[in-house]
Amino acid sequence: MKARWFLATTFFCAWLLPHIASAQAIPGSQTARKYVAVVTRTNRLDYLLYLPQNYGTDSSQRWPLVLFLHGAGERGSDLQKVAIHGPPKLINAGKQFPFILVSPQCPEGQVWDDGALIGLLDELQSQLSVDPKRIYVTGLSMGGYGTWALAQKYPQRFAAVAPVCGGGERIRALLPTQKEALKTLGVWAFHGGKDNVVPPSESERMIEALQQAGVTDLQLTVYPEAGHDSWTEAYNNPKLYEWLLQHQR
Repeated sequence: MKARWFLATTFFCAWLLPHIASAQAIPGSQTARKYVAVVTRTNRLDYLLYLPQNYGTDSSQRWPLVLFLHGAGERGSDLQKVAIHGPPKLINAGKQFPFILVSPQCPEGQVWDDGALIGLLDELQSQLSVDPKRIYVTGLSMGGYGTWALAQKYPQRFAAVAPVCGGGERIRALLPTQKEALKTLGVWAFHGGKDNVVPPSESERMIEALQQAGVTDLQLTVYPEAGHDSWTEAYNNPKLYEWLLQHQR
């Protein structure tokens, strides 16, 4: 009897939904309509992966992870372009870091996709010895925008963030969906005082919005003589990495 009731209910709902969705529009009046669609897609991100020198020597050890997002000029299919700037550039020059570094490449003609990046983090956490309390994100220019977006939409996933010469949607900070997680997020932004590509006001307005949202671990460093390239000085500063690693979620 229960099975028959389930089938009847299913049939009734299947009949009812399209009738609701296709309610006839009447000229001169306002009618309620509904749009429903199932969207499927494939996310693909090629990335550079750096593991610390002692990674794997102790199977019980969990490591911090830093997600680095490059700028618009490094998009495409040549993965080595990702190492032109930032932490992956330093690694190619011989720098050793005490954390896992993940540097994905944004496909040509696109901008950073939050869902794809979170999916990448999910996969890496399932495959690598990652400390879930010590995950960080930083990026420059377009990657700075990507960093701000991740910080606002998924603050609970990160212990601290460091956007460089980027900007974001101020309204997302003022109306956060994860209020308490955002309030406890560490934020250190960087910008060039003479940046004529992304004005320093972009970082300033985001800092102001986060202050209004109740974020307290918040700072902005402006290099007075730097143009758009504020990332060289920012990523060459060892204090940035020390600051990141001090934070836990």
